[in-house]
Amino acid sequence: MVRTLCVLFCLLCAVPARADPLPSWNDGPRKDAFIQFVDRVTRAGHDYVPEGERIAVFDNDGTLWAEQPLYFQLAFALDRVKALAHQHPEWTDTQPFKAALEGDMAALFAGGDEALLTLVAATHGNTTPEQFAAEVDAWIQSARHPTTGLLYIEMVYQPMLELMDYLRIHQFKIFIVSGGGIEFMRVFSERAYGIPPEQVIGSSIEVRLEQRGEDPVLVREPELRFLDDKAGKPVAIHYHIGRRPILAVGNSDGDLEMLAWTMAGEGARMAALIHHTDAEREWAYDSPSAVGQLDRARKEADKRGWWLVDMAKDWSRVFPENEEALFQP
Repeated sequence: MVRTLCVLFCLLCAVPARADPLPSWNDGPRKDAFIQFVDRVTRAGHDYVPEGERIAVFDNDGTLWAEQPLYFQLAFALDRVKALAHQHPEWTDTQPFKAALEGDMAALFAGGDEALLTLVAATHGNTTPEQFAAEVDAWIQSARHPTTGLLYIEMVYQPMLELMDYLRIHQFKIFIVSGGGIEFMRVFSERAYGIPPEQVIGSSIEVRLEQRGEDPVLVREPELRFLDDKAGKPVAIHYHIGRRPILAVGNSDGDLEMLAWTMAGEGARMAALIHHTDAEREWAYDSPSAVGQLDRARKEADKRGWWLVDMAKDWSRVFPENEEALFQP
């Protein structure tokens, strides 16, 4: 009997410890909630969800990568304004281009969403998709964040990369659903997140087909086609995916409707918001904020029992590597 117990003990000790699926998440209720949810919907039982219905949606700015002091696509647009200014002398006296050229962010944000959309449309249009993708790719490989000095593509969140990997292992299909430009994000989504272009949903400008010689060519026009924000997100999910997600993660009021619509379906579901509380390793902000405001959605999270991920408390690491040495507030 003693020998049998010794053998069993040795066998148990020889079994390797189960790897932590979310190593950059601190142990606690938020980390447990994600792991337990995945376990619930992938094991046989009342909450089991077939593989084809395991749809997860993530916002991008402030959820998968940083967004302060301004949205990274806006930083790209500002650089494009400067590059194109010689072709548009009228911009020096016309808002929001004047504010962009002078670096007057207060004046630019004072113009609201309309000013930002005008800027993006003017700097993103009059190109083919291939030309635009090449411009974004060149910028992504060279432009650096003004505070951290990191390439923008390096400012993705390590805990979110781990979460998406964990979901993929359990046969979830992951979509980005963002207010950012769909063609901007498609350039780097597969490289940065492992999400292919066809699983990216975002705002879009008009595109027309033009015949150039014998070749049909798509041309991007400087006119907004669809704004994928707030109430637009559930609509875009419906059009692009055709299934209601069972997991939704965002970080701002712009994600409120996406989370609410996700949770309104039947069966096991989960909604979470990333709360930026870490002024030392990233930024601390919620409301008021010109970028990524979290006010209404936070109140709804408290009321409806959605998970609020506290970046300072729940994440042991923010960026993929060496963020403590590189981030200089």
